[in-house]
Amino acid sequence: MGAVSHLGTWWPPRGRSADALLACAVFACLAAARVAETLENPDKTVHLGLGWVLLFLATAALTWRRRYPVAVAILTFALCAAFYPLTEPDGPLLIVPAIALYTATAHGHPVVAGALSGLALAGTWTAELTSDETHLADASMYLMVGWFVAVLAIGGVVRNRRAYLAEAARRAREAERFSAQEGRRQATEERLRIARDLHDGLGHNISLINVQASAALHTLGRDPDAAERALTEIKRASRETLRELREALGMLRGVDEPSPPPGLAGIASLAGRAGREVSVDVSGEPRPVPAATGDAAYRVVQEALTNVARHSDAATVRVTVGYVPDAVVVRVEDDGPPRTSAEPGSGTGLRGLRARVESLGGTFTGGPAATGFAVEARLPTPAR
Repeated sequence: MGAVSHLGTWWPPRGRSADALLACAVFACLAAARVAETLENPDKTVHLGLGWVLLFLATAALTWRRRYPVAVAILTFALCAAFYPLTEPDGPLLIVPAIALYTATAHGHPVVAGALSGLALAGTWTAELTSDETHLADASMYLMVGWFVAVLAIGGVVRNRRAYLAEAARRAREAERFSAQEGRRQATEERLRIARDLHDGLGHNISLINVQASAALHTLGRDPDAAERALTEIKRASRETLRELREALGMLRGVDEPSPPPGLAGIASLAGRAGREVSVDVSGEPRPVPAATGDAAYRVVQEALTNVARHSDAATVRVTVGYVPDAVVVRVEDDGPPRTSAEPGSGTGLRGLRARVESLGGTFTGGPAATGFAVEARLPTPAR
């Protein structure tokens, strides 16, 4: 088992090792052909030692064919150009520059490979015309041209395929990176949504608890029934607070699904437990709206009533829900001056509402009104 594991570390060969193995294989084949030719024609040997040196150098150069494709192509062509006219017997050494041509083309040097091919063909054709002896038959020149064209074409196809695979891999990495970024963005948006809901829901209920507790303390001795009503409202608000807190923690743990948002239908219940006189007026023809739109409208009213409980001495609050052809307009206006010196509309809650409304393509305004303070949100709805 260990031997198999060790074998897997170097087989199959890659990179320089694969090129060296190719060079050895080509040298062995060409050497066998040269030996056979020498044994068959022992009297036809010219510069036999020089031929072996040129053969060895040309095939050995293939070891560096991928690292230096242009240099290896030029070198093998030069050695081949010296081999054929100077030595005898020759053999199929042309396969070596053909491999170098393929490598140069596949590695992005088609102009160099084409120029070398044209130079080789021109030199061969000139030698045939000026020599007294015919080395190539009539069809051999055309076969040589075909071989060169085929080698260049195969190299070009391999290069294009490598470029395609590299582009596909790049796009896959980009898609993976975009998917990771999108996941982080969605997680951030979900955290912000939970934070806004916690702020709106818990802040509203805790503000009501504070207001009702103050009312209970003031009326405990003078009006026990009013104190009892205040304590009952505190119990209800605290129960609602615990429910929303459990739900938020369950979503963060990933074990609970969020309950459907109250939407526009929940505005009346908000008004009923606001701790002061709140009127709700509806104008236009009511119609179904997207859940996100209804939830945003609910949160606008909730945050506005929370701010009234915290910061205003208003006795009455008017909530208006208007259905217009392309939007729902929610407006909350109170009739009292603020109790604090804080700038109206400068709190975190109102900034969060503005961001929530604008994320849906709507507009949000908040500021002093004729008799108090008003907030208004215009939330676009799909055309019917």
